[in-house]
Amino acid sequence: MQKKLFITLACLCSMTACKQNPSTETTMSNSVFHPERFQAPIASEKPKELTASGDTRIDPYYWLNERENPEVTAFLEAENKYADSVLAPVKQLKEDLFLELKSRIKEDDSTVPYLKKGYYYYTRFETGKEYPIFCRKKGSLESQEEVLLNVNHLAAGHPYILAGNIQVSPDDRYMAYIEDTTGRNLFTAYIKDLRTGQLLKDRFETAGGVEWINDSKTIIYETKDPVTLRTNKIWRHRLGSTQDELLFEEKDETAYCSIGKSKSDTYLFLNHGYTQNIEAHFMSADDPNGSFTLIKPREKDFYYSVEHFGDHFYIMTNKDGAKNFKIMQAPVKSFTVENWKDLIPHDEEVLIESFDIFKNFLVVQERQNGLNQILVRKWADSSSHFIDFGEPTYAAHFGANPEFDTDKLRYVFNSFKTPPSTIDYDMVNKSKEIKKVQAVLGGYDPNQYETELVWVEAKDKTRVPLSLIYRKGMKKDGTAACYLVGYGSYGSTYDPDFNSNWISLVDRGFVCGIAHIRGGMEMGFKWYEQGKMKNKMNTFTDFIDCAQWLVDQKYTSKDRLFATGRSAGGLLMGAVTNMRPDLFRGIITGVPFVDVLTTMSDPSIPLTTGEYTEWGNPAIKDQYEYMKQYSPYDNLKEGNYPNLYVSTSLNDSQVQYFEPAKYVAKLRKLKKDNNALLLVTNMTGSHGGSSGRFERLHERANEYAFMLGLMGITDAKIRN
Repeated sequence: MQKKLFITLACLCSMTACKQNPSTETTMSNSVFHPERFQAPIASEKPKELTASGDTRIDPYYWLNERENPEVTAFLEAENKYADSVLAPVKQLKEDLFLELKSRIKEDDSTVPYLKKGYYYYTRFETGKEYPIFCRKKGSLESQEEVLLNVNHLAAGHPYILAGNIQVSPDDRYMAYIEDTTGRNLFTAYIKDLRTGQLLKDRFETAGGVEWINDSKTIIYETKDPVTLRTNKIWRHRLGSTQDELLFEEKDETAYCSIGKSKSDTYLFLNHGYTQNIEAHFMSADDPNGSFTLIKPREKDFYYSVEHFGDHFYIMTNKDGAKNFKIMQAPVKSFTVENWKDLIPHDEEVLIESFDIFKNFLVVQERQNGLNQILVRKWADSSSHFIDFGEPTYAAHFGANPEFDTDKLRYVFNSFKTPPSTIDYDMVNKSKEIKKVQAVLGGYDPNQYETELVWVEAKDKTRVPLSLIYRKGMKKDGTAACYLVGYGSYGSTYDPDFNSNWISLVDRGFVCGIAHIRGGMEMGFKWYEQGKMKNKMNTFTDFIDCAQWLVDQKYTSKDRLFATGRSAGGLLMGAVTNMRPDLFRGIITGVPFVDVLTTMSDPSIPLTTGEYTEWGNPAIKDQYEYMKQYSPYDNLKEGNYPNLYVSTSLNDSQVQYFEPAKYVAKLRKLKKDNNALLLVTNMTGSHGGSSGRFERLHERANEYAFMLGLMGITDAKIRN
């Protein structure tokens, strides 16, 4: 059967002009791009009726979900060629930017070793190599190195690889690890004999987490449904056995399950549910034939997670309406919920994010007014203090702390201008020892940069935090370019972390910033609730208000303002593009979740059912109607749009490639301007793009070259 020719290929690699639809608005004169000179790929329309909650939509590009269809592959490849043609004026700039980004990385680097059960564990990289090498030394850092896993060796012959999650058996004889070479999070777990270096025949397909029973012969592991990728089963395996025992199956299609081991190595914990609907079980890690005991049955909107120390379980929970969570304790011998007692009470102004337990101290990671804080509390007398960080906007989080019997807390501090610093904090005398500051090569000087945490009044009078970095001496006269990032979903906080790639933008006069919009938890759990389900519009309007504030306060101007977001942040980009196309010069959106209604109506798509509590269930009419108000794909209409750079990965398991492909295909038909609209598909990557540390820099360099080209810049020279 002859394949239908739906793409005009003649002009894709030609510099001959090919006329597009007439434009009502031309690209700004200083842009070096001329997309109107090339014929963009045109996807066939094959209308399909989609009905949910009594509403029927017609989707002309639904067929693009046919992953194995050669017509789909041809369309994606044609879009890549078209993007290359449009971006040709900045091809050399992109290569120069890649080298610039790479030049800041210390290639032969390693992490700070941490001590666990007599071994110092660390990860290192070698010059020119893409992937990590996991190592350890016994007893002393002067001892001979033992290489546990060299991912560079595993990567041979694979365009993509993700490997790690190393778990060494309690007797140090064996090591479990997981590996994915598909890009779709389809991991296989392997067992390596550390004495011989050989792999055992024991292996587990579609695996997730792996934990050892303390006999070093029994493994408890997770597996996923191979279609939906929902982690739904927990198994017991004995080394050498060919028949594994199913310990638990989560049959609720909206829920996931996971396992973990207590820091004390005394118990295994099984958690299952989704977002606030969690149920936990425990099992002795000393009993290879043990079974899980339920702590508290699952209850709607009731969250708890459990850790162990001594004779007690320690529980982070929202019990009794503790929206921002509190920490409770219960005796192991009488753990039922009526015996839970408050240890760290709930605070309406302070979000508890996590905690860690030491022999003499309880350490709590909190968040207040958008910023991290670490509380150190002494067991003996309940006295407490906070660690001082000393910058206006920053991020701090726990490092590796596997040992109980120590008064040293390892944490990592960084900010927009301060590279990640691994610090050992003495909880007794309150002194700090900086173990390592991430090297930034090329003469980086943090004193050349200014950071700010400002507050933007949203349309409903809510104050939204906005973190910024720019070169000292920048004039706030509207002439600076701006690169604004947002996410605002799943309760994920987007901290102002150091990003060495941003130096390339800031040194070229950009203001870079993160809008800490509702839908995250920067301002507590209520901040999340105010940006999910039927409050989702707040996420989009918050971002627009932050962007407009930057223009109004003359940090930038509309013709120099760029916005970016990935995944659910790509949904944000799609929504704000539809709502305020006039506000942005360019939008860069990665693996964007833009076809909300169609995806959330298909339970066979990975992650769908587990996210009904985030977005809604289209089978429920009022939830369907609310999602339809903002779903970017469904709200495209004829008109002018900013320049758009859309990227995706063919093997992405979290946001399927066909969402951005459909989005671009539909937008090509509706847009009336000559601005650039590019779809760039990584044909071997995953949700995070390429797997190699340098390969990913090519992707960033391409995006940066796109922005600079729109501003008329084609060379890598930094102009002061």
